[in-house]
Amino acid sequence: MMDETQPLLQDANLVFDERQCDASSKDIVDFNPDGDEENPMEWPQAYKWGIVALLAFMAFTVTFTCVGVVPVATRIVNDLDHGHSSKSASVLLVTIWELGEAAGPLLIAPLSELFGRYPVMNTANALFIAATVLAALSQSATLFIVARALTGLAVASNVLNPAIVGDIFASEQRGSAMSLIQLAPLIGGAIGPAISGAIAETLGWRMTMWMSVILATACEVVFLTCFRETYKVAILRRKAARLRRETGNASLRTVFDTEEGSDAKKLWAAIMRPFIVLAGSGVLQAMSIFGAVVFTYFYIMVTTLPDILEGMYGLSPAAAGSAFISFSVGSFISVIICNQTLDRIYIKLRDSNKGVGRPEYRLPLVIIGGFTLPLIVASYGWSARAHISLSLLLVNVAVIGVTLMLGFLPLYAYVVDTFGLYSASAMTAVIVTRCLAGTFLPLATEPLVTRFGYGIGLTVLGGMCLVLAPVPVFILRYGHKWRQRSKYSRDE
Repeated sequence: MMDETQPLLQDANLVFDERQCDASSKDIVDFNPDGDEENPMEWPQAYKWGIVALLAFMAFTVTFTCVGVVPVATRIVNDLDHGHSSKSASVLLVTIWELGEAAGPLLIAPLSELFGRYPVMNTANALFIAATVLAALSQSATLFIVARALTGLAVASNVLNPAIVGDIFASEQRGSAMSLIQLAPLIGGAIGPAISGAIAETLGWRMTMWMSVILATACEVVFLTCFRETYKVAILRRKAARLRRETGNASLRTVFDTEEGSDAKKLWAAIMRPFIVLAGSGVLQAMSIFGAVVFTYFYIMVTTLPDILEGMYGLSPAAAGSAFISFSVGSFISVIICNQTLDRIYIKLRDSNKGVGRPEYRLPLVIIGGFTLPLIVASYGWSARAHISLSLLLVNVAVIGVTLMLGFLPLYAYVVDTFGLYSASAMTAVIVTRCLAGTFLPLATEPLVTRFGYGIGLTVLGGMCLVLAPVPVFILRYGHKWRQRSKYSRDE
């Protein structure tokens, strides 16, 4: 029977009183409250921010590798299939990454709870490098697609970066660290397609993959040599094992070792927990579907923009790759808007509710994004259809970046606030739903565009988001009552 009080990536700094009462305190190993150099919370600030910089570097590398193939996807498929390519294959080559990422959190997160962040992060990075090498050496489109899926599977940063930040920073200090890490993918997403497009023109597309290998290897060398275990449970268990050897007291253990059950059962319980939390919360189901559809428009945009720019505007792959900077600029603006207004909106709504805060107060920006994104997607399609000036088309792309992130980023804050102790499991459910939608829904783009053109085709796709746009409105209005029906999200 799984322990329902354990989240997927639990906050190891939360120790339940029941466990402390049940265990003999003299045999419990913990950090010295008067100061302990093994406690990640007490590590030097310079070293902590060095870890943040390293995590940001890896996040940059992951995004660079993910989107770097976008402007050359059709070229890769044509080369590997000897000219017998299809648009669906080039789209799947890009989106299959998400299918790998859907499975990754289910394995990486619970494994990090059992073995610690250090071994899991390094193992995942090594697999990431190996899968990228496989992609660089692929001789068929099918093998390349499989390699891309394996690369997505090996991405640990999406799950472990927030957990590591939580391991080493107090809650009131985590915002700045996470903001820096969030900026890294935006930079990778901006320059990745530009660099890959330029390299593909001069040195061939395989060299773009080797560049990703070089970046990931450089990251891993630093991880192996400079990164330390940050997970409190793993550190205390090693400390308890050392003290047992030194003192001969076999009863010494951590408070986390009082749980019964084998590691295999704990791993299986952790893998299933996100699905159990998702099945037990209608609010989470609704917001997961909404967030998944919103995020799908990123892949709809990145798989259509190169064709539009190269086929209709005559741009080279390098120039088409550079155009993705406009999306990153829009995303960056959205991150700034969220950082500047999300907490202010929450405080204002909380004060208007007699000082009682609710997670739903995180949703106003999501509502704005949900209603404006489908309109901008339709505008993007009709702009391509009308062959308007390139600058106006790129403005549309930038605004897609703004509205997409407004509809997606604050949703994370809502899920964390709503599910509290179960937030990691809830976040994993959101990520898995997002990845599945991001893998397969964009495959509908090519048939629609082929039959109806960019104008009507993208308008139809935008309609999916418009249909779901009222979801956060209803959650804002009635979510407080609906949440009480689930034991995972009801107020304490």
